[in-house]
Amino acid sequence: MAYVITQACCNDASCVATCPVNCIHPTPDEAQFRTTEMLYIEPDTCIDCGACVDACPVAAIFPEDQLSEADARYAEINANYYEKYPLQEGWKPLQPTEAKRVDLGTLRVAIVGAGPAASYAAEQLLVHSDVEVEVFEKLPTPWGLIRAGVAPDHPGTKVITDAFEWTAAKDGFQFHLNVEVGKHLSHDELMANHHAVIYAVGASSDRRLDIPGEDLPGSHAATEFVAWYNGHPDYADRDFDLSGERAVIVGNGNVAIDVARVLTMDVAELAETDIADHALEALRHSNIREVVLLGRRGPAQAAYSTPEFLALGELENVDVVIDPVELELDELSARLLEGGEYEPSTEFKVQLAREFAERTSTPGHKRIVFRYLASPTGLLGTERVEAVTVARNELVAGADGAPSARPTADSETMDASLVLRSIGYRGRPLAGVPFDERRGTIPNDNGRVLESAGGAPVDGVYVTGWIKRGPSGVIGTNKACAKETVRGLLEDFQSGSLSRPVGSRKDLTKLVAQRQPARIDYRGWQAIDAAERARGAASGRPRVKITDVDEMLGVAKALRARAWLPSPKTR
Repeated sequence: MAYVITQACCNDASCVATCPVNCIHPTPDEAQFRTTEMLYIEPDTCIDCGACVDACPVAAIFPEDQLSEADARYAEINANYYEKYPLQEGWKPLQPTEAKRVDLGTLRVAIVGAGPAASYAAEQLLVHSDVEVEVFEKLPTPWGLIRAGVAPDHPGTKVITDAFEWTAAKDGFQFHLNVEVGKHLSHDELMANHHAVIYAVGASSDRRLDIPGEDLPGSHAATEFVAWYNGHPDYADRDFDLSGERAVIVGNGNVAIDVARVLTMDVAELAETDIADHALEALRHSNIREVVLLGRRGPAQAAYSTPEFLALGELENVDVVIDPVELELDELSARLLEGGEYEPSTEFKVQLAREFAERTSTPGHKRIVFRYLASPTGLLGTERVEAVTVARNELVAGADGAPSARPTADSETMDASLVLRSIGYRGRPLAGVPFDERRGTIPNDNGRVLESAGGAPVDGVYVTGWIKRGPSGVIGTNKACAKETVRGLLEDFQSGSLSRPVGSRKDLTKLVAQRQPARIDYRGWQAIDAAERARGAASGRPRVKITDVDEMLGVAKALRARAWLPSPKTR
């Protein structure tokens, strides 16, 4: 019997080094790791020791004979990977080597952002006892997209924050929540108080469609909708029109699938999650019966991952609808697929799409409709969105030989009252920090920030996460990314290039208190966390999120003053 990795896999590769027979791939030192959907266990090599189970931070690994009905196909998914990438004889697991340190005194590092990339960077830095890490986050709450981006019906994915809590509880770590760099503190002030600054701010800006009617009411970025239903304070007061029967999502990545699922799933199920109360109430009164996802290329190029696509088939009273005609692969895609040019997951995704296409729709069910080779060319309406014009595409070989979408003369119009674009993310420029407008990232060389793409390094400035590499990978991908950045930072400190006088933690705390008296520290976050969990417990939910910043500040101050809050170690 083998162990099997399932949908919740976060790709942080904690399981890799614990496996005594080297049967978990791809590893961070393999090329496939940068694009993989998840990690896979080779069934014939697995010795059923269970070491990977203990190491997995999101409880995604199970014995094959204990898989639930919904997860049963992951045994096949794990095995399929090794048909293309068989284990190599003599392969050894990745053994990361940390840069050797010399005694140069305390290293002080500022990290801007408090999401997974920032948390993994802090974890790597605090392996060393003589490091002080100051984390700055403009929101009163940490954990970035785990809190504000992961769908509410994916609680297993959010368990990764337990590991981050352990890091935050260390003496060398300090939170500065509700403190915005660029507003309360400048980049130069961070540099004056730290030997190094790591930017881990993600990619918070969405890409636009650039088509007529895009700015009509009823047209939004999917990122805004996700932030709204997840209780992000900046989006809690947004209004989304759910009065129509059809919503159109432009894009077919995992975010698009999350949105489609939230719009169609049973509200009673959502009521057991940490979805924001205002979103839950709006969805109770939603009239949406059909969600159409438009993908500009074919099923072999679909952006969604196999686990997310597969899980749609488990939704109660929701049909996944695909026209078999749209699954006929073009000659180029078929040739690439047959030639093994695609990842193993691609063939499986095409197979799943064909299985969905064979299903019979049930009258009265809601529908999630996948449209391939389809691009919007305009949004129609007088005062708000009423319809979408959609062009039929064909695939042609691009300059790199990969299939590229080209519009044809065929088009149609479909009614829709809500249109959400989900076609990618890009970073935003930061004052005092170089920025690559074309890529939407901070130019860097393995995490060392450069003056410009291909230019000279900027002393003491580093980057990790999506703002470093672009919007790619999943939560755990940030671990290897952070390791690379921190390794370079420690090498620079060892070489003496960062050894300059800087302000102390006391100096910084005094400065922050002057600029932002409403700063929230780790104990303040614990107070907010405890209050949300208590409210959730009263209604059988994991938490009820507080979405008003002033209320968060009040809760942090009141609970911290009157009650001792246990650390994550004693919960």
